[in-house]
Order: sequence, then C-alpha cells, then structure tokens
Amino acid sequence: MLGRPEPRCPSGREPSSSISVGLCQPAVAMGIPVFILAGLLVHCVFLVSIFEIYFSSPLVHGMTPQQTPLPPPAKRLVLFVADGLRADSLYELNSNNTPQAPYLRGVLENNGSWGISHTRVPTESRPGHVALIAGFYEDVSAVAKGWKENPVEFDSVFNESKYTWSWGSPDILPMFAKGATGDHVYTFCYTAESEDFGAQDAAELDMWVFDHVKSFFNSSRSNQTLFSALNEEKVVLFLHLLGIDTNGHAHRPNSREYKENIKKVDEGVKEIASMIDNFYGNDGKTAFILTSDHGMTDWGSHGAGHPSETLTPLIVWGAGVNYPQKVTSQFFEDNFLKEWKLENLKRLDVNQADIAPLMASLIGVPFPLNSVGTLPLEYLNNSAHFKAESIFTNAVQILEQFKVKMSHKKETTLSFLFTPFKPLSDSEQINFLKKARLYIQQQKYDEAVSLCKTLINLALEGLSYYHTYDRLFLGLSIAVSFVGWTAYVILVIIKTHTNLTKTIQANKESTVLFYSFAFVGMIIAFFLLIQTCPWTYYVYCLLPVPVWYAVVRELPLIQDLAANLLSLHIGQSMGFLLVCALGIEILVFSFFYRSTLTVGLLVFAGWPVITQLWVQAKTTTLIWTLLCVLLAIFPLMPVVGREPNIPLVIATGLLTLLISCFSLASLCNSKNKYRSNEDLKVHFYQMLSVALSTYVVSSTHDSLKNKQGLPVLNQIISWMTLVSSSVLPLLSPTFLFQRLFSILLSLMSTYLLLSTGYEALFPLVLSGLMFVWISMEQEALQHYGLSLKPKLAVFNFSYATDITQFRQLHLDDVRRAFFFVFFIVTAFFGTGNIASVNSFDPASVYCFLTVFSPFMMGGLLVLKVVIPFVLVSCAFEAVQVTTQLSSKSLFLIVLVLSDIMALHFFFLVKDYGSWLDIGTSISHYVLVMSLTIFMMLMNGLAQLLTTQRLELPRRTKHHFT
Repeated sequence: MLGRPEPRCPSGREPSSSISVGLCQPAVAMGIPVFILAGLLVHCVFLVSIFEIYFSSPLVHGMTPQQTPLPPPAKRLVLFVADGLRADSLYELNSNNTPQAPYLRGVLENNGSWGISHTRVPTESRPGHVALIAGFYEDVSAVAKGWKENPVEFDSVFNESKYTWSWGSPDILPMFAKGATGDHVYTFCYTAESEDFGAQDAAELDMWVFDHVKSFFNSSRSNQTLFSALNEEKVVLFLHLLGIDTNGHAHRPNSREYKENIKKVDEGVKEIASMIDNFYGNDGKTAFILTSDHGMTDWGSHGAGHPSETLTPLIVWGAGVNYPQKVTSQFFEDNFLKEWKLENLKRLDVNQADIAPLMASLIGVPFPLNSVGTLPLEYLNNSAHFKAESIFTNAVQILEQFKVKMSHKKETTLSFLFTPFKPLSDSEQINFLKKARLYIQQQKYDEAVSLCKTLINLALEGLSYYHTYDRLFLGLSIAVSFVGWTAYVILVIIKTHTNLTKTIQANKESTVLFYSFAFVGMIIAFFLLIQTCPWTYYVYCLLPVPVWYAVVRELPLIQDLAANLLSLHIGQSMGFLLVCALGIEILVFSFFYRSTLTVGLLVFAGWPVITQLWVQAKTTTLIWTLLCVLLAIFPLMPVVGREPNIPLVIATGLLTLLISCFSLASLCNSKNKYRSNEDLKVHFYQMLSVALSTYVVSSTHDSLKNKQGLPVLNQIISWMTLVSSSVLPLLSPTFLFQRLFSILLSLMSTYLLLSTGYEALFPLVLSGLMFVWISMEQEALQHYGLSLKPKLAVFNFSYATDITQFRQLHLDDVRRAFFFVFFIVTAFFGTGNIASVNSFDPASVYCFLTVFSPFMMGGLLVLKVVIPFVLVSCAFEAVQVTTQLSSKSLFLIVLVLSDIMALHFFFLVKDYGSWLDIGTSISHYVLVMSLTIFMMLMNGLAQLLTTQRLELPRRTKHHFT
C-alpha cells in the first residue's frame, strides 16, 4: 500500500502554495459525476451529429406521379435479387475457363444486356433493396431499426404496380408490403430461424423460394381469380435469394459453398424463367432483371465502401431489353473485362438507384416519387420516341422533387438568408421543359435526350444543394463545440491537478456574463424557431453556448496561465507541443496504416534506454522490450477473419491454462496471510471456464464444418461463460496483480469463444505488457523523484481509493496518458480490425448463435472489441493509483488527446470522391468517437472491476468453522 491516508483538508481552508488536488476541493465547478455525465452527453452529440450532417433523410413528399405516355414493351417484370452476390463472383470464369453461372453467362452473351451496378454506403440489405426498388439512397437512421422497419414512408415500383408477388426473407419483404398503398403487394416468407449461418446448407433458402414460386404458378391454374390477376399488366414478381449472402457470411465468398450456391441460383433462375415463359405461352411480354443489393468482403462482411461491397452484377433480358452489343474496344479504369473475358460485349454500368426507373419504364408504371435514378436508355430496345418520352418523364419526376425541396427550404429560411440554386431558377426550369418538349415534337430525339439528361443532372445537383444547405452551418457549430469542450477540459486539468497557476480565489458568479450567454442562446433559439428547424438543430447550435460559458467564466485562470506560460522557456514549450502534435498525428496515421502502430511500439521498446530507466531496472526493461516487440507483430498481421485458424485459438486456450497453473501454484506456495481457500476456488473456477471455452471452440468448429449446426450444449456453456466472466473477478482478492490476473482469466474465457484466429493470442501478450507497464511506471516515478516506490505485490486496490491527497500532475504524466491512448488504439487495430465498419468477422459469434440477428451479433462483436479495452483500462487504473494520482487527473489528459484526434477526423469527413473514400472517412470519425465514449465508460468500469469485491455468505461461514 501507499501508506496511511493523509488527514482531510480543513473545511473552507485554501492551501497556501498551489491548488489542492484532494477530495477536499471539487475538481471543477460541477462535481465529478456531473462532469463525466456531461462529457458522455457532449460526445454522444458529437457522434450522432455526423449522421445529421452527412446522412440525413433525403425524402420529400408532395410530388405528382409521372408516367411515360407511350405503351410499355413488357406486361410483367421478374426481379431476382441475389443477396450478397459480388460482381466478380458471378462474371469471373473458373480455373478451367467455364462460367460460374452457365445460364446467366449465356443470357448476357446472347439475349440481354449486362453491366455493373454501383451501390452506395452503407452496403446493407435494406438500403440496397430500397435503392433498387424505390430508387433513392436511404439514410443511416434505418440502422436503428435493424434495417427492417420503415423509418419513413416511401414510394416504390411495387407500390406503383398493379400486383406484386414476392418470395424470400422476412427481413426484406414486409417493408415493401407495409409501405404500399392498398392491398396489392403480397409476400411469402420463410421463418426468421431459417437464416442460420450454421445450417446444413444455406442454399436451401433459395431452393425454398424457387419451389414456392413453382407451386404458386401451378396452383393458379386451378384458381381463376389468381390466374386472372397474373395475366394483368404491370405485374411484378420479386424473388429475394438470401442463400448466397448467408453462405458468404458463414464460409467466405471464396468458399466452395458460396460458389456452389451461385450455381444453384443460376439453375433456379433458368427453371423459373422457362416456367414463366411457358405459363404465358411465350408471349414475349416478360422482362427479367437479375442483380444484387450489395457485395461482400473477402472475410464475409459488408457495410462499408470497399469495391468488393459496392460492385454488384446486373443482367437484364426479355421484353423491351437490348440484345448484346458487340464492341471492338471499351475503356474502364478497372481490368475486369479482361479478367472476365467480356471485352467484346458492351458493359453498361449503372448506379443502383437507376434500376428502379428502368423497371418502371419496362412495365409502364409511374416512376417512384422519391427516385433519384437516371433511366439507363442503353438497356432499352425500343423506338427513339419511346426513349425520349421516357427520359423526359424521368427528368420531370426528379425536377418535381427539386421544386418541393426548394420550396421547403425557402419556407424555413429567412428571405434575406436564402440563397437559391441559380442554374435552375424558375425561368430556367420552364425553358428546359419547353425546349425538350419542342425537340420531341420535332422528332429531334437525340437532342431531347441530351437536354433531359442535362436537366436531370442539374436537378440532382440542386437536390444535393438543398439537402446539404445547412451542412456548413451545422459543421461549424459542432467544431466550435469541440474546440470549446477541449479548452474546458484543459482548464479543468490546469485548475485542479497542477500548480501552473497561482491560487485563484473562488470568484463570484458574474451575473453580466451569465445573462450575456443566456441572451446569445435566446437569439440562436429564436432564429431556429422562426425557421421551424428540427429539434436536433437546437442541440447542435445551442451546445457551444454552455460549453463556451464554462470556458469564459474561467477568464482569471486563463490570464494567470498565459502570464505563467510567457515566463517559461519558449524553446522547451514549443518542443513539448511539437512532440505532442507528432504523437497525435501518429495515432491519426494509424487509422490509415495499421503498421504505424508497429513503429510506435518499437519506439516504446526503446523508451527505457532513451530515458535511462534501464539503469535501475534491467530485468523489467528487458521484459518490457521483448513484449513491446512481440505486440508490434500484431498490427502487421492480416485482417481478422481472412485466414481462420481454430488450432491457434485452441493452443491459446491451452497456453492460458498453463499460465494459470503457474499462477495457482505460486498462489498456493505464497505466505500471504490474506489468502484463503475461497480465493483458490475462484481461481480454479476461472481455469475451468477457460478449459470449457477451449473445448467449445473446438467442438463448435467441428460441428459447423460438418454442417451439423451449433450444438445446444455449446451454446448454453458459451452464454453461461459470458455471464460468469463479469462476476468472477469481483469474487477475487483486490490485491493488484491477483485482481488484474483474475480479470484477464475471466475475459479470456469469453474472448476465446469470440476468436477465429491469431487475435486470440492478443489479450495474453497485451496483458503481459500491461503488467510490466505498471512496474515500469513505478520505476519512472522513482526516477523523477516524485514518490517512493510502493510494494506492488501487496498493493490493494480497495485501500487505494481511501487516499484523500494525491500528488499533482507532472510533465511525465502527459506521456503516461499518451501511452494509454496508444494502447487503446493498439487494442483495436492489433486484433486484426481495420478502420472501417466492415472489419468485423461474423464467424466470431458462432459459439453463441448462428441464426441471423443483427443486434445480438453486433452486440457480441462490440464485446469482442471492448475486452482488450477493459484490460488496458484496468492497467491504466492501476497505473493511476500506484503513481499516487487522482483517478480523474490522467483520464482528463486522455480525454483531451482523444478529442483532438476526433476533431482531426471530423474535418477529414467528406461526401465526395469514391464511396470507398466517403465510407472510410465516416468510419474513421465514428470509430474515434466511439473509442472516446468507450474510454469514458471504461474508466468507470475499470474502477468497479478493480476496487469492488463481492462477499459470498458461505465465505463467512467458512471463517467461523
């Protein structure tokens, strides 16, 4: 222990030389719990703001439906959506030069048109289907409902059809039926439990669809009402094929199962197309479209903007569709044409939302009201007049949205502040429409098409202009809040944890200052009110007011600090700031290149040599260096999930057991008078938990490999292990190394169940380094003469919290805080994650569940990310209390460092360029903000895990016998 607690400060007495850092004086004007709560709320606002600013709903209502006046080429449309099918997986040839999908390859070579459909972020099933069928790109708010429910009502091709029959997943079909007007969209779904990643063969989901479509048509022959409905015009048949996506998640896109599923889909499409043609007597009035909602990464996930996720196939054939167009050469930036041996067939790429107007044009229904797709005319085999009328209808339909959007923005903006979109003024709109209609009447169809495409592009630009009208304003509000919050936290650190300033007497609240800021807040609120802004605008725009009020009211402190800083040596101050800036830039750079962390860890390995610490602790320094080098290997490893290695997970489990045995033997041989048999039992239970986890990983892997599903016993053990891992550490003694090792064992038992490869080793190596870090910080403390070196072996967390006097911050404490942030970032990237929302491997959760459940699976994947954070946070808590620092002082420095990183990424967020760039920039900001919020939560969790102890009733009985 650190010795007896110092006496408490007398009430109302100020220290004479510097600002006290004990519990006798509040850390800030607001109490510590209130400060943490305020920090959490502010950071949650910062995190959510990015979606309001960059991903708000694009929908507007009040448009008039627009329909091509000429008769359509098709009476009915069959839409096949192969969920999770990548473009390259369908188009590429096998090693023996045979196609993956022979029937579809024959279609694109002989009967129809083909290309790549470019999807947008987020590459999830719901937004993909909304883009395909409704023609607009959905906002991220739909994720809050698991992509299953309609956050907003929208129009779709299904809604505009006479009848739509659909077969497939209960996650997708109901949202289009629910949003439809009237009773003309029918759904046939299998049960949600059928979507099992561990099932014998996920291709059975697709077989279910094909079989039910066949039986549906067979039954219609004996059902006159159904038969008549099927023979109507403007009919849509939608087949949602989830098997490929499920097999991709379970086995990866390069697996045999994924490729065989593509073959089964190919055969199923062939049978359905043939059956439908026969049913309608080969009347040539059926159009077919095959595409996908999104692709998939090599490691079986999707959601971000990697080309493997955003490039999906599109094959269209049948009534009204162009035949293959032979070409001698065509230019694309990629090399796919050569790889797929399709250089001589014209590739017609589209944006995903363009497919909705294509379907509407083929069967002659009004274009979906919110569609932003441009009709791809090259897919149509029709007269020039039909194409011109169709693209004109498309232009008017998008222009209608532009008018509504402009009108809405004009109504909610003060007239002197409103800046219209000049290229499409009212007079320009009339000119465009008059000229286009005149061209069509004069049969100048090419000129009409060209003019309509120009109008569509301008209308889309205008839609984007008004949709992002408030972006700069909101972005500046958040940036001002960011800077204000960071400045406030820095002032809190200086005021309560350092002696950089003289003692500032508690100044009376300035009434003038308070009312000034209140007046500013009222003015802002008034402007927002008269413009009828949404309530979120009030949050973003009013947030800077209290934040900057808290900063400005510390003006005497700022003046005193400025005077003190000016008296310091300028060179030293600049050097210190440059080192801090370099450290933060290294952390920012690591989000783009994981290997940056390797360089950082190698520098860490040399830290004791640079600071001469090795002189007084040669053995500890040697172990520190070895573990730093060992941990530096992990950021160089491939992304998790690409190369599953279950034997390595099992070996890690056995290694953990071996280390536990040594620890148990050491505990048994120790002469610690506080040790009891109960402590040994807890240790033994944790070892048993690790052993069971190792068995479950091995058994589950074998069962899934043999396609026997997830064994129920394994599932029960996994969930019990997860629950017990949060309780067992609280039963162990609160001696420093015993408690930390207990936390490691409990978390390792859960982490093993969530591991698929080398990442299982990571917490062991990380924890080893954390144990040595605690010892190294003691050496550093003694090296700088800040404190006597405590005996860590008998240091007790529960007694440490009784200390009422802590030392003040030293310059070296900034380095400690940086180490913590660096280790937290390493804890994320070192386990094989990349700085993207698609880096997580779904196979990680298969010991717990295999039936698709987005929230449950997401929660388990988040837990996997959090476990290394908890290990680092607990070690950081140990560093704080053993170096005689307030539990909040170092954490506040951490908050400043992470907020500067977050502000950095906030300015790097962009909505232009490739979808990979856009998705990555948003992923970076979301991740760094999530890390900051997690660190705030981890701070409290670490204190709970290290200081609290549960006393079982039987333990008391044991003492009295």
